Amino acid sequence: MSRLDKPTDFSALLEKYADSPLFSCGGSTIDRERSNSTPSRHEVIRERLSNRFRTAYHDRSRTYALRDSEIFTLTELGKFRVVSTEDLSRFAYDGNQQRLEQDLQSLRKQGLISQREIEARKQPKFHMLSLTKDGKRFLGHQNRVPRSQALYAGFVKPRELAHDADLYRLYQKVASEIERSGGTVRRVILDYELKEELYRALSKVDPAKNPDYERMYVANRHGLKVVDGKIPIPDLRIEYETEARDIEHIDLELATREYRSQGMATKARAGFHLFARHQDMPRLRRVLNEQELSARIFAL
Repeated sequence: MSRLDKPTDFSALLEKYADSPLFSCGGSTIDRERSNSTPSRHEVIRERLSNRFRTAYHDRSRTYALRDSEIFTLTELGKFRVVSTEDLSRFAYDGNQQRLEQDLQSLRKQGLISQREIEARKQPKFHMLSLTKDGKRFLGHQNRVPRSQALYAGFVKPRELAHDADLYRLYQKVASEIERSGGTVRRVILDYELKEELYRALSKVDPAKNPDYERMYVANRHGLKVVDGKIPIPDLRIEYETEARDIEHIDLELATREYRSQGMATKARAGFHLFARHQDMPRLRRVLNEQELSARIFAL
């Protein structure tokens, strides 16, 4: 398995840039610090949006008409299961709302995506996007993502949709720092996939062996830790290639004000990088102080 804390100390980097323009949607700091030979995120988006023509893609008995930006949208939805239209506009369309609406309308008509309006606590209603089963099937058949990258379709756990959608925003924040330090994101791993892999490995443990040792062995194999006899799982793992071509990963947890004291402490002791919405940070910091934990919470 990949290592977490070498060679890049992300805690130090996130600490340094937590309140800087680096984490704004504009990304001007990133653009200035990247080499001239590497296109910035803005340049990549502009290139993607420059193609307004749709290409015919045959998938079994169906034919879809898609342009590059629409295929990219399908890929993002497949990797993260749910993404809000606001974040998709911000990070994938550079704020080009008209182009986003055109693409979404086309994808909905072709039955590749579904949209749902939700209302989070103390927040206005907003729209969530997800792949349909046909969208997931098409994306898998086109080999647009690495085989190791899991794809998802449909809305699950309605009460957690707002939290799950924020993981896309969290990813963008940390992926920007990975790129700034010379790395390249290779795979996104949600807690669904990690849980499945972990439970499968634990089910194969010989009951005649020392259960504590076996649990620790399985956790280590998956780059995780045992805390109070259990193996905490992060909301999101980003697997990336460093500038030195090593494969590393970073585990991220998006904490909310509903987190109980013990649960928060467990996530911190597991070594996850903790993030939270601005309005939730004061309460969560008090929780960490009560537990006498020195973990830093970064603002989403």
